[in-house]
Amino acid sequence: MAGHVLPRSRWAPIIVVGCVVGLTGIGASRARADATDFAGHIAPLLAAKCGACHGPHEAESGYRIDLREKAFAGGDSGTAGVVAGKPDESEIYVRITTSDKESRMPADGEPLTADEQTLVKDWIAAGAVWPDDLATLPESLLPKGEGKAEKGADHWAFQPVVRPPVPQQDAAGGSSNPIDAFIEAKLAEKELAFNPEADPRTLIRRVTYDLIGLPPTVEEIAAFENACRSAGGIEGPYRELINRLLASPHYGERWARHWLDVVRFAESHGFETNTARPNAWPYRDYCIAAFNDDKPFDQFVREQIAGDAFGVHPATGFLVGGPYDQVKSPDIVLTSNQRADELHDMVSTTASTFLGMTVGCARCHDHKFDPVPQTDYYRIKAVFEGVKHGERPIPNPKEDAERQQLIAAVEREIATANERLAEFRAAAQADGSPAPQRPQVSPHENVDAFPAVRARFLRFTVLATTGNSQPCIDELEVFATDGTNIARTATATASSTLPGHEIHKLEHVNDGRYGNGRSWISNERGTGWVQLAFKEPAEIHRIAWSRDRSSTPQFSDRVATRYEVAVSNDGTTWQPVASDKDRIPYGGNAVAAADFASLSPNERAEAESLTAQVAEAEKKLKQLKDVPKAYIGEFVQPGKTHRFFRGDPMAPREEIAPGSLTKLGSSWDLPGNAPEQERRKRLAEWIASADNPLTARAIANRLWHYHFGTGIVDTPSDLGVNGGAPSHPELLDWLAAELVAEGWHLKALHRLIVTSRTYRQSSAARPDALALDSGSRLLWRYPPRRLEAEPLRDSILAVSGALNPKMGGPGFDFFEPNTNYVKAYTTKTKFTDEDFRRMVYQSKPRSELDTFFGAFDCPDAGQVQPKRTVSTTPLQALNMLNGDFLLDQAARFAKRVQQEAGDDPANQVRRAVLLAFGREATPTEIEAGRGLVEKHGLPMLCRSLYNASEFITVY
Repeated sequence: MAGHVLPRSRWAPIIVVGCVVGLTGIGASRARADATDFAGHIAPLLAAKCGACHGPHEAESGYRIDLREKAFAGGDSGTAGVVAGKPDESEIYVRITTSDKESRMPADGEPLTADEQTLVKDWIAAGAVWPDDLATLPESLLPKGEGKAEKGADHWAFQPVVRPPVPQQDAAGGSSNPIDAFIEAKLAEKELAFNPEADPRTLIRRVTYDLIGLPPTVEEIAAFENACRSAGGIEGPYRELINRLLASPHYGERWARHWLDVVRFAESHGFETNTARPNAWPYRDYCIAAFNDDKPFDQFVREQIAGDAFGVHPATGFLVGGPYDQVKSPDIVLTSNQRADELHDMVSTTASTFLGMTVGCARCHDHKFDPVPQTDYYRIKAVFEGVKHGERPIPNPKEDAERQQLIAAVEREIATANERLAEFRAAAQADGSPAPQRPQVSPHENVDAFPAVRARFLRFTVLATTGNSQPCIDELEVFATDGTNIARTATATASSTLPGHEIHKLEHVNDGRYGNGRSWISNERGTGWVQLAFKEPAEIHRIAWSRDRSSTPQFSDRVATRYEVAVSNDGTTWQPVASDKDRIPYGGNAVAAADFASLSPNERAEAESLTAQVAEAEKKLKQLKDVPKAYIGEFVQPGKTHRFFRGDPMAPREEIAPGSLTKLGSSWDLPGNAPEQERRKRLAEWIASADNPLTARAIANRLWHYHFGTGIVDTPSDLGVNGGAPSHPELLDWLAAELVAEGWHLKALHRLIVTSRTYRQSSAARPDALALDSGSRLLWRYPPRRLEAEPLRDSILAVSGALNPKMGGPGFDFFEPNTNYVKAYTTKTKFTDEDFRRMVYQSKPRSELDTFFGAFDCPDAGQVQPKRTVSTTPLQALNMLNGDFLLDQAARFAKRVQQEAGDDPANQVRRAVLLAFGREATPTEIEAGRGLVEKHGLPMLCRSLYNASEFITVY
């Protein structure tokens, strides 16, 4: 009975004792006599209903009625379950005797009778004797069905993957593919057989859509059909076709789109502001490249969890691909729950994606179906405790070293020029001329240069701000005369810090990271100071600071419009070295030219040349410092992780160290202070191990799902006890074993699947087979499917000739641009060539779907989408007939047809049908199409073809 847990509702122990009515066989007249007989009556009483009140109750992790020590200690409530000799101080007895219905136990059912309460009381009063030989209650005492503490431990998916023998095949079938043997064996049980093989045109359309998500061109179809005729069969040409498709760069685009569904990837934060993540796209491009390169899947797993450890930084965009609530609050309850939700997303998505398990269900209690105790959830959570949402630079060691050398050289150039300009300014003011004015303060970057001075401290004091708001400093840099930014190693203090905002901490003021998301805000309106203490005194001559110095600045509020910079060697006596006094007042004229009129002509010419030189050098410096960044997460060394009682961050319990799931094969754990990156590396290695029973099964099932429309297990992200039963369990294990044997290369599995007789058969319906298997789960035919939104849109573009083949980089937007704080999503009605890229390159927002293709069951990335729904709605039909996008494309399609077929309506119909369906038009189609063109125009014919079932369905 090890591991068995009680329901926790209103203090778990009482549920067990409180459910004994009529079940123990202990009569009222014998209650007192039996109270000291633990083995004969008390132990069976406790064991008989151990956990029997599961259902509406949640398990209280930590309380075990089968273990003497834990039964006495009590559960998360903190009160002792049993205090020997003191019934009134024992929570068990208090709860079964109380008249308070809210706390009385059992929670569901009649209260214990007086005699039953007395039995419990007398046992406790007599010393609550629990013999050593029953310190752990034997499973033999448990009622039937309660004997396994690790629920579902014997479930098929949790057993090691063992390659099963391939069934004997029907020699007459002509297939040597092991997949066909497994499928044929199941069909034989139902006295069913495969359909005949599909014709070449059907096959090339099917497999081309499947592997690259685009229709084959007219020329490709003709070449394939001719090759099959010349070869006297399909085998050779078909294998060549598969090799070509798997080598196509479009393969990665197609299969990365499937993967992005599974991992809930989107390019906005979600929640009420739902602002864009303009630099999230590198993760999408990483996935496309990984599929195209046929990266071994175990390596693909490792990189997404710990890519920074392997030099593949964009891969960790997986960890922070989910929603993020930007709106923070001083309320510790709110911010704690926000952080708990962020980590929950990482835990549950990692488990569902790579393991096909619903580990997230153990956040508040032990998993109800699978062997995942609540503590295991927090072991995984401890792995991700140091992962934060945000951008970070994408390192490139060679380029970074060269960039730093260039930065140092430009900074020396600026420093030298500024020192000379300072001399000219002093000379120009000596005769009473007005002081030359520097540009007004910028929200994005400001530089203050001054004669070199030796200092141990520097203080930046804000004297006024825009709108009298609390000032925000994105990054404060202090440069020594050798060009080193010594602020990076300085200790920061401040007059105050705005509380409750994780992105606006004091530590961000000199962390070397630009942008509002890593900035400091004072807690004083219109004022405040931040101070840096250097490790040792240094010769400094320049500072740089900003409000928002990100690569794409968005914020111009909270700007320090008046300020003073002072230095000190003792932290007490301060010397001002720079201020806003020689700048144009904020909001005044843009930039005033420096007035060096009182200088000699040669000096004036040199000063003006130096001024231009500094301006140009500062532009260059900004470009050099604008290091490419991506929304791929930030990593910090985490503190302790605690299990939360009922998942409540405000109810922490015992500390939990990082580790893996403990009930599935070998497990591991690390010390609570283990380095942040080491935690993720260990988890990645454990998941990607060939010994893990779930990883290979999960991805093999996903591939099957996308090839046939339904997985061998029809719940692709839940292979657990509550998931679907496998239709062909032996085949799934064989595919998982084959994947590992092939070095985890997915293309090998694709090739095996699409060359099978199972895949190549006709999709024609047969009444006898439909009567036995209407859903085609046994695969007596290829299941026909409607195109999903992405290949449907891409096909419309391909046929019209408008498809833009550009790959990679920032995506295009389906929505009109706007800069609202809470972004408004209005679908575009006018399009450019950039909008006609493949749909995988859409800058996909979270929780927002465009009005056209959003109707075709696109996931909104609010959560993981292991399989899409398939609906048929009036809105889909209306969009395909009258939507702005479809009307635009029908016009382009018509223009292409006219260019290629001329003005004859019959020829136009022939060409349009050939482009849309990949086949010749029938005489009936030509006649009907010609009439339509003559009466309503060629665009109307093109709209009709786009709406045909033959266009939008894969047979």
